Amino acid sequence: MKVVKGMKQNNQHQFDIKNLNCANCALKIESKIKKLDYVTDVNLDFVNKKLRISTTKSIKEILHEINKIASRIEPGVKFTNESHEDNREIILKIIRLFMGFIIFLIAYLSVFTFQVNIYLFLVSYIIIGSSVIYKALKNIIKGNLFDENFLMMIATLAAIYIKSYEEAVFVMLFYEVGELLQDLAVNKSRNSIKKLLDIAPKYANVKANEKIVKVNPEEVKLNDIIIVKPGETIPLDGIIIEGKSQVDTSKLTGESIPRFVEEDMEVLAGFINYNGILEIRVTKLYEDSHINKILELVENSPSKKAKVEKFITRFARIYTPIVIILAVMLVIIPNFFVNDYIFSDYLYRGAIFLVVSCPCALVLSIPLSMFAGLGAASRHGVLIKGGNYLDLVNKVNTVVFDKTRTLTKGNLVVSKVEVINNKYTIDDMMEKAIYAESLSDHATAKAIVNYQNLPINKERITNFTEVFGKGIVTNIDNDLVIIGNDKLMQEYNIEFDMPKEVGTVCFVAINKEYVGYIIINDEIKVEAQKVISDLKKHGINQTIMLTGDNFAVANNVKEILNIDEVYANLLPEDKLNILENIKHNQNGMVMYVGDGVNDTPVLKNAHVGCAMGALGSDIAIEASDCVIMNDDLSKLITLKRIATLTNKKIWQNISLALGIKLFVLILGAFGNLSMWMAIFSDVGVALLTVLNSILILRHKL
Repeated sequence: MKVVKGMKQNNQHQFDIKNLNCANCALKIESKIKKLDYVTDVNLDFVNKKLRISTTKSIKEILHEINKIASRIEPGVKFTNESHEDNREIILKIIRLFMGFIIFLIAYLSVFTFQVNIYLFLVSYIIIGSSVIYKALKNIIKGNLFDENFLMMIATLAAIYIKSYEEAVFVMLFYEVGELLQDLAVNKSRNSIKKLLDIAPKYANVKANEKIVKVNPEEVKLNDIIIVKPGETIPLDGIIIEGKSQVDTSKLTGESIPRFVEEDMEVLAGFINYNGILEIRVTKLYEDSHINKILELVENSPSKKAKVEKFITRFARIYTPIVIILAVMLVIIPNFFVNDYIFSDYLYRGAIFLVVSCPCALVLSIPLSMFAGLGAASRHGVLIKGGNYLDLVNKVNTVVFDKTRTLTKGNLVVSKVEVINNKYTIDDMMEKAIYAESLSDHATAKAIVNYQNLPINKERITNFTEVFGKGIVTNIDNDLVIIGNDKLMQEYNIEFDMPKEVGTVCFVAINKEYVGYIIINDEIKVEAQKVISDLKKHGINQTIMLTGDNFAVANNVKEILNIDEVYANLLPEDKLNILENIKHNQNGMVMYVGDGVNDTPVLKNAHVGCAMGALGSDIAIEASDCVIMNDDLSKLITLKRIATLTNKKIWQNISLALGIKLFVLILGAFGNLSMWMAIFSDVGVALLTVLNSILILRHKL
């Protein structure tokens, strides 16, 4: 790589966030950090309390700068690279609010004289609102007048000015309790989502010198032997060298039926061992294991924001200043038009406007809905790389399928062998075919090799060449063997007749002389027909299949599954070109569903790439936007339902928040509303939208 003089390398850092309870403040902090010259990318994840940042600065330098920004916008907020939970702030807040409430109650019950009660109201106001007042005053000094602390202080001071002491104190108390409940609700929802994804193994039992040592999975080396007892989680990917058992794969695949495993079979970290003792040779370090890749994917998924999240971010920036201007106008302008104008009455109305103006309900509920949707999908064995892809899935109206291992089981078997040349018998032709295909990993090759149990002497095979998308050319003993599709035969000018049977045809030629053909068929998945039908009920207008198989096979699958359109005899590059044409001709979004083995370019170039049966496939996880971790095609319907439900919850929250706030603003403008109701429209609605978002996790799909 060429290094340009003066160019500094980007560093990627992740920090935990402490004491950030205001979603709107989070937007402001993120916006300010983005404006730093040495920051190339930043994402503040309010739901997970994480900040991810790309910068040319060192971790020490950037930490100092971003903490200065956070302190200016929301005093007390701190970024740290030490991950830990701290409930001390919440406990202290509860104690402070309780003390303030007791003093307020004494004053409200008029235990002392009127004058003493006024002082008690003011004392309780200061105790309850101390945090809000401190942050507001600090922000005033820094010129930041558009945060909820300033708005709450001005609104309650206005209530004190017009001698509504009880209301001023109770509104501040209601606000602080509401913020506390909102924060607790967000924490609970965050923890409930993370609990669904808590699949990381905690330890590994390593066998060393006939002793078993319990260690951290990250300390285990390649080829180490680990022991997994009944009830334990398999900590690393590996091959079973001794033992057999049933394993629960549901945390990775969403599949509840146990899977039987035995010697020489691969098992993955995250599987739960049911009943047998397994001795496993480790084949991947923890950092390279599938479970770690999945956890990284889930951890980073909230950083990719959907369009609706970005829209609300922009909306929040103009919403609050507009409401503040309207509040000021509501206090001043009526003085010129209303005959019986009373300043205190209109000041009270303006204060209500200020209370309502905080957009936290909107800003908070949307990323939380997205995060809940991602969590619900993970619980059902579907990984989605970000809220933007979940949003796109909801808009998909065309689904393009690969055939083998997607619509079909990929369990290819030889269904017919036909010899045309009288010089050879079936055994002669199949021996050459089996030897030729024995070095290939292709599914059709395995089907031919499995046709009969034939010992393979690899020394008989020379000059082996696998022609991508066509077949194999090799020498077996002294004979040139060519086996593959019609394109390979044409390339070597071998004359052949196209058989009438339906299936994948492998033509066999020996010494450039056509010998015969092998028909290979694949079994269609049981659920495929229903999935195609159900997709159309969920807004999919068109289903298309792309396959390298011949037209007869493709049309047979098309008729059985009622697919709208098929393209056959395709090379991988043909699939990519056809997908681009489909995208160009469709108004909506196009999803490509493939097995992830040889469909990487198509998965990457679709609006949404969905890898099927990707358990154990690194390339599928890397290439796709959505990963169905088992081989169940019906998960596509689950994915579509979750995307639709998440979108529905988001717009419910937007309508609820804006509708109630608008209603309250109108009532407040005409003097028909108390400040208590205004507070409900702020923190109360935020709490309702949070709870509504959490329902995504409890919804039956």
